[in-house]
Amino acid sequence: MRAIWKIYSTDWLNIFKVPTGILLIVAIILLPCLYSWVNIKSVWDSYANTSGVKVAVTNEDRGATVLDRSMNIGEGLVDNLRSNPKLGWTFVDREEAERGVDKGTYYASILVPVDFSERITGIAQGRLDRPEVVYTVNEKINAVAPKITSSGVSAIAEQINESFAEAVSEALLTKLQEVGVQVEEQLPTIRKIEGGIFDLESKLPEIRAAGQKVLELEGKLPDIRDKAQMITEVEARLPEIEQAADHLLKLQSNWPKVEALASEVLAIQEKLPLIRQAADRVAGLEGNFDRIAEAIALASDKAAQAMDIVAAAQEALPRAAEIAGKGVAFADALNGFLAANAGAFETVAPLVKQNLMLAQQAADSVTLLTGRLLAVDPEKLPTAEEVRAVRDRLAAASGALGRTAELLERINGYLPGQPLSDASQRIRSAAERMNRQAEILGAIASGLENGKAPMKEPVERLNALSKETSEALGVVLARYDSEIVPVIAQGLGKLTEAAGTSAELLRDAQARLPDIEAILADAQAGLNFGQGELNKLQGDLPLIREKVHELAQAFGRKAEAFEQAVNLAAPFVRDELPAIGRKLDQAAAFVRSDLPEAERELSKLADFVRVKLPEIESGVHRVAGLVRDDLPELERAVRTAADKLREVEEDNHFAELAKLLKGDIRKESEFLANPVLIKENRKYPIPNYGSAMSPFYCVLSLWVGATLLISLLKTEPDNREGYKPYQLFVGRLGTFATIGLCQALFITLGDIFILDAYVADPPEFVLFAMLVSLVFVTITYTLLSVFGNVGKGIAIVFMVFQFSSSGGTFPISTTSPFFQALNPFMPFTYAISLLREAVGGILWETALKDILALVVFIALSLILALALKRPLSGIIHRSTENAKKTKIIA
Repeated sequence: MRAIWKIYSTDWLNIFKVPTGILLIVAIILLPCLYSWVNIKSVWDSYANTSGVKVAVTNEDRGATVLDRSMNIGEGLVDNLRSNPKLGWTFVDREEAERGVDKGTYYASILVPVDFSERITGIAQGRLDRPEVVYTVNEKINAVAPKITSSGVSAIAEQINESFAEAVSEALLTKLQEVGVQVEEQLPTIRKIEGGIFDLESKLPEIRAAGQKVLELEGKLPDIRDKAQMITEVEARLPEIEQAADHLLKLQSNWPKVEALASEVLAIQEKLPLIRQAADRVAGLEGNFDRIAEAIALASDKAAQAMDIVAAAQEALPRAAEIAGKGVAFADALNGFLAANAGAFETVAPLVKQNLMLAQQAADSVTLLTGRLLAVDPEKLPTAEEVRAVRDRLAAASGALGRTAELLERINGYLPGQPLSDASQRIRSAAERMNRQAEILGAIASGLENGKAPMKEPVERLNALSKETSEALGVVLARYDSEIVPVIAQGLGKLTEAAGTSAELLRDAQARLPDIEAILADAQAGLNFGQGELNKLQGDLPLIREKVHELAQAFGRKAEAFEQAVNLAAPFVRDELPAIGRKLDQAAAFVRSDLPEAERELSKLADFVRVKLPEIESGVHRVAGLVRDDLPELERAVRTAADKLREVEEDNHFAELAKLLKGDIRKESEFLANPVLIKENRKYPIPNYGSAMSPFYCVLSLWVGATLLISLLKTEPDNREGYKPYQLFVGRLGTFATIGLCQALFITLGDIFILDAYVADPPEFVLFAMLVSLVFVTITYTLLSVFGNVGKGIAIVFMVFQFSSSGGTFPISTTSPFFQALNPFMPFTYAISLLREAVGGILWETALKDILALVVFIALSLILALALKRPLSGIIHRSTENAKKTKIIA
């Protein structure tokens, strides 16, 4: 527990130390808040602002006369709409309405035709001719506007029906009352009714024959239904067709990239001669290897000759010292010595350059060694013996550089302005760096002997030192021939000149003898080092020759195979790929232009099969049932009615019928127009749409916030030594969870206090959101920790499926069976339900069930981490490293 707390506290200390880190954490906390607040505000009370939805209304009704009374139902409708604020009713002529709907000025239009009143009142003359109101909607402007305008048209139709029912029923009841009062005067009409019933009785055989036709149609319904089901099966395949179409459009949108990549094949084909030339140069290097060996042997011979010259000069030096003790004769003897051994001084400048070059090679060998030490593959690590060999080589090179620096400093003492000070200082610094490198290599060799992999930090420091050493020596070598060699020659000339000036300078010359002796000793040590390095290089030449031979053969084979592959692919890219692109464009044009219309027509036909066909079948079955069950009873009823009419005619019961028809006409007509009153009872009322949508957008924003966390922050600390895997997992999870809780706190408090959203139980709303954030952070953190960068993609795909299957916007029962099946297994389902409880009013039975489900998701995430993190860690690490090689994937 202490280790977990240490990781957690260290994370926050590191964040607060860096101002940029604080700003990043604040941004991660506030970005989901902005996402939630902006979306909730944008839908705050959209269904209460429908007065901006413009609907064109055109009234061409010329009216009608019913029972000597003029009436124009279209004008009454227009008057009612002028006082109706639910939609933006705009009253224009037909041409303006059609033009405005086409251009999108109006979302829909309503046309009351010329004969509207005439047709609706035709019932009074016995004509059952349904009137029409032409409703035109532009569905491409907006997906929701047609639903809003359709509800407005439905309200108009309901209003017309109620008014018509009330007017007609009042007129009908009035007439019936008149009939009841004047029954005796209407006996001819009654006789007509009697005649109609008697005629119906006579036509019963024809009705029975028609009923048999209905029964035959019922027998054919199964075949009709089977054939119609094929349409719904095709419609069920529409998601697969749309998915294929989406893939086709994505392929078309990325086709320029495919063509660009394909063009690279042609560019590579043009550069094949250069690749072939490179292969030939590698082969040429193998063929000229003997010249390299000869050059190294020649350098070794020259170094041996130089050593002989220096040895000869050292042997002659004691005699020069003896001469120095003999006075004036010392000067003559010294001049003779210097003249006789001038060749030894001429070797000083080449010797210094050779030592510098060999030391630079030793530094470069350390750079190569660090590359192997930093390798991920354990098989590529060098052995302890190889590391010690490089260390010994560095130590020798460091000693040679020290003596070279001393040599230059002695020569520098004879020169005005001391021009060799910078070079000698650089060489001494390089020698010190080599000593530090040798110490680090010694520690690494000891660790390798004990089976320990080298730590990254000392290897990187070793790499940096080797590069600095090589660069410093490179600077000296770059200006050695042009600047340093003339100065060395000048210093040696000064030394020789000082020995031969005059007898007065004999004491000074005698004092210089130790310097000459030291210069010769340094030169001899440098030659020994150079000779040793050349011998080692000669010993390594066979192995180098073998590696160059292997490289030449492998490069030649692979270059030939690569050339064949490029030549095989180039004709396809040049000839066939453009045709594929054109066909792809044609298919994409069909998907964009024709496929949606075909899908809509198929959907309409499928809707007819699903909705209307069952109704037709039901109607046929009802009629068939009527024919089978009720038609005989109807026949008996008609015959009974005919018999009763005969009895009525005989007994004169019409006076009783007239009394029955009398009553309160207005009350009866109002009842017939609106017989049912609906009493609305709202439970858990929410005053506006934005508050009702706040649970969904809050949950969605919390998932977005959790995804931001795994996209911007690392799942493991840099310093993992001394910690167990579960401590690293839980410690960093605590940091993620703390940020997630802050996101939930700010989102919910902003909903309540900034947006003034309605929340029935504010404290529970905040606490529930913090629980939801903890669940989402645990899930996304586990995905990233276990699956690496792949986990980020899984989190986004998971969010997409949850968005569609959680029932956050539309009831889940309105979605397809696939998303209904996903619903119980999605965290969004329970998170949105839990926050809705807090917004509308908590029913603890539901809230506790949602809380338990969310806790189960946390437990499942932790179990997933424990079960898969260790087995998958190697695969995920390798995939991450391979991804980094692309130079664009983090």
